[in-house]
Amino acid sequence: MRRIKFCAGHRLYKHGGKCEHFHGHNYVADFFVTGDEQDSVGRVVDFATLKTQCKGWLDEHWDHSFLISHEDDNARAALDMVKPSRYFVLPCNPTAENMARYLLEEACPGLLEGTGGRAVRVRIWETDESYAEASVDEESGLVRTSMSELEI
Repeated sequence: MRRIKFCAGHRLYKHGGKCEHFHGHNYVADFFVTGDEQDSVGRVVDFATLKTQCKGWLDEHWDHSFLISHEDDNARAALDMVKPSRYFVLPCNPTAENMARYLLEEACPGLLEGTGGRAVRVRIWETDESYAEASVDEESGLVRTSMSELEI
């Protein structure tokens, strides 16, 4: 597992509550990787490679950006008025569950190509007490999402 921290803003399109407003989080993304073999050093994937690949993608696309739904034309128009502005359009609402799933299904396969590793779970911590994750069921190959909130 490799942990990467990043900051991003978002709003939940048609949420109906306070999360429908623009706001941001100090996110933490945990990338869980497995492989069928270990290299001559004894690693599935070098942690430095995971950091370079995963942090590189997050820095380029999500860090210090606004994450918005492809349906949220109002947010896109507002962000287009701000110069400079940086945003990333997701094919879904930018919930922690959807962010984890997007990273697992869309970003990770390309990031880990050629490393011998494959991502089997991505966990997105939206706060210190709550996270959502997407994981691959090894038998069926289906991706499942779940969320949890810690009692502190």
